[in-house]
Amino acid sequence: MSHSKLLNKKDLIVYFLVAGTGVIVQLLCSSLLQAWFLMTYEASITPSYFISLIVGFILTKLFAFNARQSSQTRREMVKFLMVATFSGGVTWFFATYSYKISNHYFKVFHFLIPFSTKVINVNQLTCHLIGNAFSFISNYTLHKTFTFKNTGFYVRLKKLMK
Repeated sequence: MSHSKLLNKKDLIVYFLVAGTGVIVQLLCSSLLQAWFLMTYEASITPSYFISLIVGFILTKLFAFNARQSSQTRREMVKFLMVATFSGGVTWFFATYSYKISNHYFKVFHFLIPFSTKVINVNQLTCHLIGNAFSFISNYTLHKTFTFKNTGFYVRLKKLMK
């Protein structure tokens, strides 16, 4: 695939907006898991990432990579899940390790949301966004070149599973 086709401006902008929506869902879920289930920051990253997958798949299918009209939704779901699982690991790795580094080298900064009792750990939020930035790169590239392309992979996987 040529460099220009991979970095198509329209696809990149639409995918950025779709991914941004997924990040918001992920951050909200992570915050709620920490508050409601007393999960640690590190423990909340993976489940919140997978909760945001549902929103991510639907929005990506509808708005990104011209995949709305394809009749290969099941195939795309399997490939999307594979890519998202890999990128979930990317998110977790970069978020948790940048958080460990930030705790070692920087003072923890908290921010109280105005008119609320919710205190945000800015270090966690920043590190979560760092993890999401690396995940965005892997997700965009793999979804563009694998998930929403007919690569023959799904057919081979189906034959292997029989």
